[in-house]
Amino acid sequence: MSGAPQTRVLLEHLFRHQAGRIVAHLVRLLGPAHLDLAEEMVQEAMLKALQSWPYKGLPENPEAWLFRVARNAALDAVRHRRMAGGKAEALTAELDRPVELNETDPDFEEQLRDDELRLIFMCCHPEIGRDASIALSLKIAGGFSVREIARAFLADEAAIAQRLVRAKKQIRDKALTLEIPSGRELAERLVAATDVIYFLFNEGYAAHEGEDLIRQDLCTEALRLGWLMARSSIANPRVHALVAVMALQAARLPARIDAAGDLILLEEQDRSRWDQHLIAMGFREFDLSLAGDEITEFHVQAAIAATHARATQRDSIDWPVILALYDQLFELNSSPVVALNRAVAIAKVHGAGKGLAALEPLSGNEKMQGYYLYLAVRGHLLLGLGEHAAAGECFQAALACRCCEPERRFLRRKLKECGGAWADAAAETG
Repeated sequence: MSGAPQTRVLLEHLFRHQAGRIVAHLVRLLGPAHLDLAEEMVQEAMLKALQSWPYKGLPENPEAWLFRVARNAALDAVRHRRMAGGKAEALTAELDRPVELNETDPDFEEQLRDDELRLIFMCCHPEIGRDASIALSLKIAGGFSVREIARAFLADEAAIAQRLVRAKKQIRDKALTLEIPSGRELAERLVAATDVIYFLFNEGYAAHEGEDLIRQDLCTEALRLGWLMARSSIANPRVHALVAVMALQAARLPARIDAAGDLILLEEQDRSRWDQHLIAMGFREFDLSLAGDEITEFHVQAAIAATHARATQRDSIDWPVILALYDQLFELNSSPVVALNRAVAIAKVHGAGKGLAALEPLSGNEKMQGYYLYLAVRGHLLLGLGEHAAAGECFQAALACRCCEPERRFLRRKLKECGGAWADAAAETG
């Protein structure tokens, strides 16, 4: 009994990593129209594990156990619900066939990887709206709960639930298949799929809420899905660039927080703690991404991350190169977030005053006024100019925004640096 909480945590971790694989496998067998049933069978396997493992102990191969129980549940559904029409007999035979989920059956593992990619591509079908595609992909392939998706979208849970229901209805009504397209449609679907994977990675790299700054499981899952795509026959330079930027950014994760879980800024990180294996992987994927003529946002972001990775210490960061890259990124995507990051680079090269001037066009953006990072950057630059009162107002406003607890502790430390009444306010908010 004492191991029950630890077992539950392990199960949740396994479920996030294995749910997408099992659902994808069952959808291939049952058909996309029965996506809900496939999810239901995986949930049933999860529930049985929760009821059994904390008391009977973990099975020898937990992943295979979940896989087998989900397949058995699907087999019972086919038998009792008389589904799949004339294909029921063949489907029953396939589900009843014993399979091994291990490295001794490489053909089956290859089929699972193919199933996952096909499911992601179906979720990103142009018949499904972009927001619905992202939500559905996060739910099916990323193992996100409705609550987590709502938090990432800054949306109501009921609205996200309805979005998922509509997306699944579109799959049924339009008889969408798991077939991977070709030509121009493949290129368009790849853009959507890579955006989904990067969305998943970013949610793990800097969680929007909660006790932890980093969701390592989400970053790992995004990297795994990106790696699957990069090793497949449909990979293109955009895919390799995506994996490059994720690997290079993920390499910093061990140094992003201290022993107390507090945020450490990029320049202040202990670079000896950066993951050299991931850095090497990032550079290899970046080299592969240069094969084509197209330059995507992922290419530029990977180049920025690579510039940071090459610097052996904070004084050797090539900020002029980084600023030039942000200029290029801003031409590709003039979003407020890119403009914010570019302003930071401007401040590094030309001083805090120029950085503040670069932030000025964002002052009228309503969403940025509720974005803690914009307010924190503005406060940091004002503090650098000695304008403590104005900086304190920014940090105080940032504390009222949605962010995770490590970010709140960081903002309180910055508020203390403003001195006077702001230091007292920081103590009160703590």
